[in-house]
Amino acid sequence: MATPVPVLRLPRGPDPHSRGFDPNSPRYIALCRTSIASSSCACADPEELKREQRARAELRERFLRCLLATRDKKVSLNMHGDVTVDATFGCCDIDVLNLQVSDLHTPIGVQKEALIRCQDVVSYSFDL
Repeated sequence: MATPVPVLRLPRGPDPHSRGFDPNSPRYIALCRTSIASSSCACADPEELKREQRARAELRERFLRCLLATRDKKVSLNMHGDVTVDATFGCCDIDVLNLQVSDLHTPIGVQKEALIRCQDVVSYSFDL
């Protein structure tokens, strides 16, 4: 029998209709403002655009590698109200607004699977 290969799965896949990939969408403009003038100017220098695209691609790759490295690791989340919960990290959504965790140990019991809003998390630490 073949050995299973770990797969990094995001809770929701990219949707080209307003998931932030269209640079002209209000959501993209609100969440992904750039400090580089080249991406907002149609008459920009092609070399500057290439450098910006390379930098963004490198940042995306680093982000995905971080997600992959933390998958299935124990995480301790300090929540508002001085509550600390322990879980196994799964992934986060594309906007890093929600965390998907497994075996969430809360003061009132254990949840097999859960989504945690990042707004409710004060700090977190991984057991790497």
